[in-house]
Amino acid sequence: MKARLCCIEMDEFFLIFSASTTWSEDYALGMLTMNEEDDPMLASSWTKSPQPVFRKSTENGVYATGHNSFTTSPDGLEDWIVFHALPAPGDVTGLRATRIQKFEWNRDGTPDWYAFQR
Repeated sequence: MKARLCCIEMDEFFLIFSASTTWSEDYALGMLTMNEEDDPMLASSWTKSPQPVFRKSTENGVYATGHNSFTTSPDGLEDWIVFHALPAPGDVTGLRATRIQKFEWNRDGTPDWYAFQR
């Protein structure tokens, strides 16, 4: 698992990880979810998202999204994801650039991953 990152919202832990190969335009982020009271050492405590939660957006020219981190705005009111991506499919990984994008939370406490795709 590469680029593991955990964020906590409400009573859930979200473990975000890079998935696929770094040289593929399908490099993406997956997510494991666990309730706060569960034992993180038990595999049964975790639920894996069935699809990547953050992935390429051909309509926005964003490919091979991966290796992320989270941060907040200086006033602490906004959440942001920092990640790298390629500007076109098939580009060499040396053209990967760091990007930052604001995100929101759904009412159920899960990250609004689909906002990333806009």
